[in-house]
Amino acid sequence: MDLATAHGVPPLGGRIRVEPGDFRVEEVLGFEPDGAGSHVLLVVEKRGANTAWVASQLARAAGVNVRDVGYSGQKDRRAVTRQSFTLPWPAAAPLDACAEFSGEGYRVVSAARHGRKLRPGSHRANRFVIRVRDIEGGPHEAEARLETLAAHGVPNYFGPQRFGRGLANLTRARAWAERGELPPDRLQRGFALSAARSELFNQVVGERVRRGDWDRLLPGEAVLLDGRRSFFHAPEIEATLVERCSRMDVHPSGPMWGRGGSPATDEARAIEDAVALRESALRGLLESQGLEHERRSLRLPVRALAWSFEERALVLEFELPRGTFATAVLHELFRNAWDADDAGGD
Repeated sequence: MDLATAHGVPPLGGRIRVEPGDFRVEEVLGFEPDGAGSHVLLVVEKRGANTAWVASQLARAAGVNVRDVGYSGQKDRRAVTRQSFTLPWPAAAPLDACAEFSGEGYRVVSAARHGRKLRPGSHRANRFVIRVRDIEGGPHEAEARLETLAAHGVPNYFGPQRFGRGLANLTRARAWAERGELPPDRLQRGFALSAARSELFNQVVGERVRRGDWDRLLPGEAVLLDGRRSFFHAPEIEATLVERCSRMDVHPSGPMWGRGGSPATDEARAIEDAVALRESALRGLLESQGLEHERRSLRLPVRALAWSFEERALVLEFELPRGTFATAVLHELFRNAWDADDAGGD
């Protein structure tokens, strides 16, 4: 995956994900447990385990159907992560019993009463602490780039985990779109469609990066409000919009392809149409499968960014909105970042 960088050649090399503890993710819900209700909200720390597997273990321990276990996003397997799960929980049952649900690769950190099941996309953000070892490159170059990322953000690429190991999900999508080779089960079909959508979006982002306008508004832009899915059409870019974009209150957006067509027009629309024409088979597949057109920010703000150097290692701390990928940040810093094959967070 040859994706253009926005801030120049990455200044560093290094070893990413030497061990799970080098990559830590903490889910930020953005709300507190209700303190009452028919569910229990668990904060679970997991190491070397994927989210769906932990959900199945919790369901078995609690004696409930795995469909009744709620969680907001998938978290990395090759990492130490903290995320929330909900389980149906009788009012008379003590919360202390939840501590016994811990097992190999996961442990319950806290439990609280809650009124409803967690749904996908319920959380607000993810906090990352990433240690990259055996750094190649000087601290001055690293600090200059980090200050740039904090001030201007990074292109909001989908990370490699979206495409499967060896791009397997994208390969299935192309075989389906171009030759009618249907993936064998519903799960693989879902992964293939997600990869197709993400590939088209990444191509639009990459083109805007090459043009140098990924972080500014073009005439006809579908302007996305920061931290929300809401957008509005801007046929002309006035000074007020330029100022709002510079302080990251709004962002240029790109297409998550599906039925309904793009709301962008003029110059912004022409870039999207060029990608759609080039990838007409993938676009047609997405539309035929009933996905609806949505918008996603082209720019990813990197908030609360901090860093320190420790014996040839660089430790990074930052917060990203849900559904975005830490790899997009690392891609602007490290020459080999895209090899960290599932560095992200939903």
